[in-house]
Amino acid sequence: MLKFSVQLPTDRVDPERDFGSAGAITQIARAIEKAGFDACYVTEHPFPPEHWLARGGHHALDPFVSLALVAAATRTLRLHTHVLVLAYRNPFLAAKAIASLDAVSGGRVGVGAGAGYLADEFAALGAAFDDRNDRFDEAIRAMQAAWTGEPVSMSGPGFRAEENRMLPRPVQRPHPPIWVGGNSPRAIRRAATLGQGWSPFPLPASGAGPIRTSAIESIGDLASGIARLGEQAERAGRKEPLDVNFVPFGLAMNVRSMPEDEILLEQFAALEDIGVTWVSIGLPTSSRGLYLESLARFSETFLSSKER
Repeated sequence: MLKFSVQLPTDRVDPERDFGSAGAITQIARAIEKAGFDACYVTEHPFPPEHWLARGGHHALDPFVSLALVAAATRTLRLHTHVLVLAYRNPFLAAKAIASLDAVSGGRVGVGAGAGYLADEFAALGAAFDDRNDRFDEAIRAMQAAWTGEPVSMSGPGFRAEENRMLPRPVQRPHPPIWVGGNSPRAIRRAATLGQGWSPFPLPASGAGPIRTSAIESIGDLASGIARLGEQAERAGRKEPLDVNFVPFGLAMNVRSMPEDEILLEQFAALEDIGVTWVSIGLPTSSRGLYLESLARFSETFLSSKER
C-alpha cells in the first residue's frame, strides 16, 4: 500500500502568520497526523538568488526548526526533508542535526537529500558547486560513519576527522533512511549504492537542462528509472528493498487546483504497480484555511481506508 507524505508549506513565509509561525505549524502538523498521512515534508533554500526568486523560486524556513516543531506536536507522523542539500553543509553538522531530530522525535526522521542545482546559492553559502556530486557521495558516507557512535577517522572535501565521535546515535538503526533525490543516472546509482531509497520528481524535458538532471514526463519514464535502480542495486549486491518516493503528476508544491479524483486514483494505482512505495503531494496554499480544507478532503477521498 502506498504511503503518503504531504507538504508542510513552510516555504510560504509571506504572510508568515498563515504558515510560518509556531502556532500555524503546530496546528497544521496535528491536522496532518489526524488526517492519516504517514509523513509531512519540508523543502529548503537557505539563501536563494533574486533572479531565481523572480522566476517563481521560493524561500523556506530552516527544515530542522520546522520539523522540530512538528515532532513536538505529533506522536506518529514521520518527519521528511524533501530535499536537504547535503553539499551545502559540513556532513558532520548535518549528521548531528538529523540524529538530534531523530532522537527527540523517537525515531521518525526520513532524509530526502539532493545534490542541489542553484550555483549562486552555493556561492553565497561558501560551498563549491562544480564538485557537489562528489561531495554529496562523501557526505552520505561521512554521516553514516558518524551515526555509528564509534570514533571516526576520515577526510573528504572540506572536512577531516581524526578519532572524532558523535552522540547521541539516531534512534533508527543503523540510521534514518536516506532517499536520494534527483532523476539523473548518477542519482539512481547513488540511491542504489548508498541510500535506502530513490526520490525522483516529474519534470518536462524543457526543464531538465537548467537544473542539470533528466526528464520524467510519464509513468513509463519513471518505470524505466525504477528498473535501472533495481539493476544497479543488484549489481551492488544490495539485498534489502529500496523505497521509491515520487511527486505525482499534478500534485507539486503549492498546486493551485487539485486534479480530478478519478485521475489521481488511477495514477496512484499505476505508481504502486511499477514499484513506487511513497508519494509526496502538494496541496493548495493560498491560505491556511484552504490548505486545511484540502487536507481534510484528500484524507476523506484517498486515506479513509487506511488504518489510523
